[in-house]
Amino acid sequence: MSIHTAFVQAEVPTLDTGNTAWMLVSASLVLFMTIPGLALFYGGLGRAKGVLNMMMMSFGSFGLIGILYVLYGYSMSFGTKDIGGLFAGPFEFFGLKGLIPGEPGAETITSAGIPALVFVGFQFTFAAITVALISGAIADRVKFSTWMVFSALWVTLAYFPLAHMVWGGGLLSGSESGIAAKLFGTTDGVATVAPIDFAGGTVVHINAGMAGLVLALLVGKRIGFGRQPMRPHNVPLVMLGAGILWFGWFGFNAGSALGANESAALAWVNTTVATCAAMIGWLVVEKLREGRMTSVGAASGVVAGLVAITPACGNVTPLGAIGVGVIAGGLAALAVGLKYKFGFDDSLDVVGVHLVAGFWGTLSLGIFARGTGLAYGEWKQLIVQLVIAVVALVYTAIITAIIGFALAKTMGWRISEDDEISGIDTAEHAESAYDLVGFGGASRLGQSRSEHDARHHQEVKTEGANA
Repeated sequence: MSIHTAFVQAEVPTLDTGNTAWMLVSASLVLFMTIPGLALFYGGLGRAKGVLNMMMMSFGSFGLIGILYVLYGYSMSFGTKDIGGLFAGPFEFFGLKGLIPGEPGAETITSAGIPALVFVGFQFTFAAITVALISGAIADRVKFSTWMVFSALWVTLAYFPLAHMVWGGGLLSGSESGIAAKLFGTTDGVATVAPIDFAGGTVVHINAGMAGLVLALLVGKRIGFGRQPMRPHNVPLVMLGAGILWFGWFGFNAGSALGANESAALAWVNTTVATCAAMIGWLVVEKLREGRMTSVGAASGVVAGLVAITPACGNVTPLGAIGVGVIAGGLAALAVGLKYKFGFDDSLDVVGVHLVAGFWGTLSLGIFARGTGLAYGEWKQLIVQLVIAVVALVYTAIITAIIGFALAKTMGWRISEDDEISGIDTAEHAESAYDLVGFGGASRLGQSRSEHDARHHQEVKTEGANA
């Protein structure tokens, strides 16, 4: 069951207080995933001189998208006036008109028995975290103002349309005018073999992962990338963020059942076991490849498992979820090394974790989906999932490239070399996360860091002159 299917209005909708309570909690859990979960996870993975900027990219985009979603984002995603299968009319529910209790003619209760505004709030948190995920690919080097403008343009031109295409009855849905219907026909007015994206593998993770790859290529590498270590500066922060993400993800996945029901229970269990399996899969790859298992590897494996099971959590068995998770952990652990092989600087492994694990999660339904996957003797679901994933990849790549190049020509992406070396936190926000002040002024730590930055700056300039 897709989110769109569950939202279709009933003829005589009645309020279900149990479902409503669960969905309010779920929406709050997804908000908690972004702020503080993702902010802490990304902040810890980055360098000390950029942790505040990394967290601000999540905070800033979240605040901006909250406004845009109310204005026209919901309408573009879930409005009834489809435009070419790509998006819905942005003005049908502009400012959420027609959904507010007490307005004449307003349809305020959905067929799931929850208020329409609860569904709006739940979906807003999905849009916000999708944009925030992209930021990890371009850490430490981009102007905050350019990031904010990009967030507004990208969510409008990439996220809202893709949400409509997959969940709102557009080209990538199971509607009779969608791609899946054209591939294998229709039954009773819907695609015979409908695409499955229970909670956002295509809409969220493939979308964000591909955007991160495009921006990483367009913006370019951090100064010193490949020549000096750029390790996570605060591993406990990484593990705390991963734990919050895991906790909040139950709202993400089980909440997508749109009710306190058996579907939510299955999604909860599948989310748990897939994440456990992915963490083990990642650690096994680390042990075989490097001879040890790391805390950052465990945290990254957790996120890879959460990403992969997102599209599949309502449509596989717990055994299937274990298969989805362990493969996701192994694949993502191998994929994070691609940036060194191909020379692109995906700072916090958005491509390796979200794009690769998200693509696998979407594709895995063609294997493990109950009744329609290869494991059940069927093959058409695999074709549908592959086509939908590839179309989403191509669409996102094109839109992100257009926006990225336009901003490069107008506002510019990169902060100055001096600012990047001294630290983006100070340059962009006039703040520092770890200023330690002792008696009589700056501490030895502060002095040594400044001296190190100055020496490194000179070394980089010398290398450039000799190149």
